[in-house]
Amino acid sequence: MKNKILTGAFIFVSVATAFVLGMSASDKSAPAKPVLKKDVSPVGEGKTAVVTSYADIVEPVEKAVVSVYSSKTVRVPVNPLLKQFFGNQIPDQERKEEGLGSGVIVSADGYILTNNHVVEGADELTVSLQDDRKFKAKVIGTDAKTDIAVIKIEAKDLPLITLADSDKLRVGDIVFAVGNPLGVGETVTMGIVSAKGRKGLGLLENNGGYEDFIQTDAAINMGNSGGALVDAKGRLVGINSAIISPSRGNVGIGFAIPVNLAASVMQSLIATGTVTRGYLGVSTQPITADIADQLNLPKDSRGVIVTDITPGSPAEKAGLKNSDVILAINGKPVVTTEELRLQVAELSPKTKITLNIVREGKASVLSVVLDELSDKPNEILTGVNTVKLNDEYRTKLGIDPRVNGLLITDIEQNSPYADRLAPNMVIMEINRTAPQDVVSAKNLLVHGRNLLFVYFRGAPGFLVLDVK
Repeated sequence: MKNKILTGAFIFVSVATAFVLGMSASDKSAPAKPVLKKDVSPVGEGKTAVVTSYADIVEPVEKAVVSVYSSKTVRVPVNPLLKQFFGNQIPDQERKEEGLGSGVIVSADGYILTNNHVVEGADELTVSLQDDRKFKAKVIGTDAKTDIAVIKIEAKDLPLITLADSDKLRVGDIVFAVGNPLGVGETVTMGIVSAKGRKGLGLLENNGGYEDFIQTDAAINMGNSGGALVDAKGRLVGINSAIISPSRGNVGIGFAIPVNLAASVMQSLIATGTVTRGYLGVSTQPITADIADQLNLPKDSRGVIVTDITPGSPAEKAGLKNSDVILAINGKPVVTTEELRLQVAELSPKTKITLNIVREGKASVLSVVLDELSDKPNEILTGVNTVKLNDEYRTKLGIDPRVNGLLITDIEQNSPYADRLAPNMVIMEINRTAPQDVVSAKNLLVHGRNLLFVYFRGAPGFLVLDVK
């Protein structure tokens, strides 16, 4: 019944529209028709052979994609009510959890790329090859910020995959996803690159991650994580990582980590076991048309405007200023804050870069030497985190308004300074100089004995601290 009413309404509107249009046409001349750009030739132009199989492309890829089985022991606490009656007589229970993911062999001697979330917390890893050979694997390194992990098996002359340049990937390119979805066995699905540079999805936000995903409609399901996304030449372009789905199953929205980013992280993990990232020391926001107008920039300007500069940072040392507009790094355009953050992070500390900027309407180029990005930006000593004392903290902790300095917010249990420093202590001076921020505090500290002037529990005093 509802459908009929809607259909009738649609017909009525259509007739009414035709009547109005007819009246307009009789009253005045019709507007000029737009000039349309047309190409009526067949899409293949009769020259492209019909592709009946991708088997020759996929077959060598399958040999380089592996299944990764993980297991870990999880401790299950005893019900607190039972402990209340029986104390420690009933121990916590343990259970074994198993997981499944995929991986890609990138070297003949056994290095394998996979996802961090595939191996995270695992006590034991087993890698199964397409020919049913199985190997124990060890973790070489992991990086939660990109969801990349490198594992290794002890073997030689393994089939390996060829890496492509993921920067040259285009939306519309054919891609194949290869992995072990839902444990059914090695599976190949096909799709296209739906989008590039997907950011702000929140997939890695808990780790302060770097999102720059390739989006594809090639079917990806649980178990595909860590598997290969390859192009039409069988070259690795991405490491499958995540999907967005209301049902936790494939709906054609899958994401892969670009192989350029994955390979960069892999090399660092193999060399050092960790990932070191470049640090510039700026806060930015994208340029809008209104901001461009106020800065006398062309309205179609694309870049990021500097809103804050960290004291003592590479940006400050290079002469970067607030309101400068950053257009590119080493000639590569920067359009969003996320792009700037990712480009800088992909570079090694001590790397010299060029920034294309606009200052007060004039274009110029700055050279900057990057520092190393710290995972603990508020840490002035091992395990000692601080913030600059402000009025909010003064009121909350009842600190004298005349006191200025760095407030210790927390001290880790394993910190070598836990017996000398304490949370809520204010460091007013380091070696007779007042620290202005974390960077200046680090610069004031020296190896060996340091004289600190601190405020703690309502009273100021001197403290000698031996910095190791």
